[in-house]
Amino acid sequence: MAKRVAIAGFLHETNTFAPSRATLADFVQGGGHLPMCRGTEILARARGVNVGIAGAIEVAERKGWSVEPLLWAGAIPSAHVEVAAFEGIAGEMLDRLASAGPVDGVYLDLHGAMVCEHLDDGEGALIERVRKLVGPDVPITVSLDLHGNVTARMVENADVLVAYCTYPHVDMAETGRRAAEQLDTLMARARPFAKAFRQLPYLIPIPWQYTGQEPAKGIYQAVRDAEDGAVVSASYLMGFPAADFEDCAQSVLAYAWTQEEADRAADALCGRILASEADFAGRAYDADEGVLEAMRIAQGASRPVVIADTQDNPGAGGNSDTTGMLRALVRNKVERAAIGLIVDPEAAKFAHEAGEGAWVSLALGGKSGIAGDEPFEAGFRVEALSNGRVRANGPYYGGTTLELGPSACLSIGGVRVVVASRKAQLADQAMYRFVGIEPRDQAILVNKSSVHFRADFEPIAETILVCTAPGPMALDPADLPWTRLKPGIRLSPKGAAFKADMRKEEPA
Repeated sequence: MAKRVAIAGFLHETNTFAPSRATLADFVQGGGHLPMCRGTEILARARGVNVGIAGAIEVAERKGWSVEPLLWAGAIPSAHVEVAAFEGIAGEMLDRLASAGPVDGVYLDLHGAMVCEHLDDGEGALIERVRKLVGPDVPITVSLDLHGNVTARMVENADVLVAYCTYPHVDMAETGRRAAEQLDTLMARARPFAKAFRQLPYLIPIPWQYTGQEPAKGIYQAVRDAEDGAVVSASYLMGFPAADFEDCAQSVLAYAWTQEEADRAADALCGRILASEADFAGRAYDADEGVLEAMRIAQGASRPVVIADTQDNPGAGGNSDTTGMLRALVRNKVERAAIGLIVDPEAAKFAHEAGEGAWVSLALGGKSGIAGDEPFEAGFRVEALSNGRVRANGPYYGGTTLELGPSACLSIGGVRVVVASRKAQLADQAMYRFVGIEPRDQAILVNKSSVHFRADFEPIAETILVCTAPGPMALDPADLPWTRLKPGIRLSPKGAAFKADMRKEEPA
């Protein structure tokens, strides 16, 4: 008889220091790979897209499972998920699971770093609720982002947690396949694996988590090598270093046939990660410094110099509207430069009303209240207009259709600006082309992204620079105003430790 398996997803990466919270409407719209979808709509929409649940669906079809698709929802990273959003989505998911009747297994596509207004550990609470509904003997496997901040509650209530191995996350669907394969093994085996869970004592700046360079590249090879037969699954999560609660940390997970084997693998990986602490480092420039260095390199280059505007990365909670890098491009009179996305619905609407070829005076961007940032007031030419529907076929988005709303290409001097109405991380060349900018023809590109853009832009880039204009996602976690971390955790590699006396009393 075919195994009956429930599948669902609920993803959010929470930057507790970010300016905007995640509402139910944000999950309905999606803002990333998929909008909210239910039932068999999930099977149609997810197919061929780089998301965990797509990989799980492939395994389900290959294994001949009888699938009960519940609900999938994801919103672009931001501050806390509102109570109504979490409880509404989680409640509907659980209602659908209860209505499905008895199942042999459950697969969940989650992120691992969801913090809600009323819950520090959104995933832990959700997995626990699923566990209570299906009972202790039904296996639950979960795919996670490698930026997940794993908690003991998550580990206790799930049979296996499986994390991405790449950043940029080009293996999201593959991780869903891996988690589904583990579920198939557990349903056949009828007893759980031994588990080992470890947290590590330092935070890593997001740009230095890139898995295409050392030390992350070598560590992830060690993770893959750890799965030696005795160890059935190993994961290393570098954590999301902008969630102010006790379990914001790197972590290691190992699952094996015996506890001794699981502990052996987890301890060996932890040793490797601890030994690599000082190697998680890189060079960052301030806005003008980075633009001048890019101009110098571009003089003798045949390909664009790409700059990461890392501190306004919407993939880490930014609103994608700060103007520091735009100001530096204009101030230094750069030619053949483009920057995107700057999200400003009012400016996009004004450009559409004015029409292509018009000159408009705008106070562009800078509306998120970020210290050191403000709207950029200037005159711009409207070069192109778009409805914002973008097919992003690069390795990260993997065939996703983005709905960016009314959008425009505005120019000022030698700089062109991609203005959109909805935020999405600029991680695909199509996010320039949809308003008439060919990224390969530019001398300098400024992307509001930290790492994901590398998957599609590294092949066309002369070099990549990281810049730190004012924004809500500090490159160095030590620059964030932490209050609730676990005492003793180092705020950056080889940096100062968080102290208990930094903690504030919880509100009554």
